Amino acid sequence: MPDTALDLSLDAAELTARLVDIPSVSGTEEPLADAVEQALRALPHLTVDRYGNNVVARTTLGRAERVVLAGHLDTVPIADNVPSRLDENGVLWGCGTTDMKSGVAVQLRIAATVPEPNRDLTFVFYDNEEVAADLNGLGHVAAAHPEWLVGDFAVLLEPSNAQVEGGCQGTLRVLLKTRGERAHSARSWMGSNAIHSAGPILAKLAAYEPRKPVIDGLEYHEGLNAVGIEGGVATNVIPDSCTVTVNFRYAPDRTKEDAEAHVREVFADCGVDEFVVDDHSGGALPGLSHPAAAAFMDAVGGLPMPKFGWTDVSRFSALGVPAVNYGPGDALLAHKVDERVDTKAIIYCEDRLRAWLTSDL
Repeated sequence: MPDTALDLSLDAAELTARLVDIPSVSGTEEPLADAVEQALRALPHLTVDRYGNNVVARTTLGRAERVVLAGHLDTVPIADNVPSRLDENGVLWGCGTTDMKSGVAVQLRIAATVPEPNRDLTFVFYDNEEVAADLNGLGHVAAAHPEWLVGDFAVLLEPSNAQVEGGCQGTLRVLLKTRGERAHSARSWMGSNAIHSAGPILAKLAAYEPRKPVIDGLEYHEGLNAVGIEGGVATNVIPDSCTVTVNFRYAPDRTKEDAEAHVREVFADCGVDEFVVDDHSGGALPGLSHPAAAAFMDAVGGLPMPKFGWTDVSRFSALGVPAVNYGPGDALLAHKVDERVDTKAIIYCEDRLRAWLTSDL
């Protein structure tokens, strides 16, 4: 069994490599959670709690604000890309380098090296982010110990190329079903073609004009799209059922109820026989108008961007904590066999966070 002890005196790039070399595919995070807990408990300025394979550490300095720094411990299945490998250009290769052990390394370094931050800090390390939502460790902590996640502002260290991505979109998946009547295709007039009945649904989607609302200065771009269609019995049978799967990616100024109502309204005149909500996760407002967020932007620099996609910042938003995504690595490399991260980007993110948490801002 490999040694899983973590040395938090290593710089963030070296620590990332150490984290990658402790396999933690979703559902197998216990050794890494043990190592994180052990390393944090050695820091006298932190209070450490654990729930399952989720570790939460906090400062209690009585500061005016509390910031949450969060990251998940798990990775997708390893694809012959562990242990890590550092090349001659300073690029670290391996499963989880980008998503998101480099971000976790930054969290651990801040926890170890900023004992008296200008804001109280909560560090959250959680399991099962890469799998079904009902297994998500952050969700489990929020349900069992919501007081552990209390804060004024949160940063999720997901890969964002060291660029602030505010909030996240909501995502709604619905099944639009049409019904017909089977018949032999040689006598099609004796039946009713359910696939043909889906025509108005597809026409509505093709003509849909997506909304582009501006929230906290960020322009989000909604999208309503067919992502699947299923129907047909045999090549000589008129089909009696058809299902169009539609995904609505919506801006975070809509509630989940608003989003569902909008989709129902769009297809109200399309002859849909059954409307089924198959999956739904709400969005998260960017919260960039909050003083802590403004100070964060001043410290890390750059221009904030909207998050096109869903992340766990949504869970913080549901708890009333505005949140952004900010971390090293390119999200486009996540989950790939050639996943990698530039070690300079890891150090840069650590330096920017430290500047924010030790300055007068």
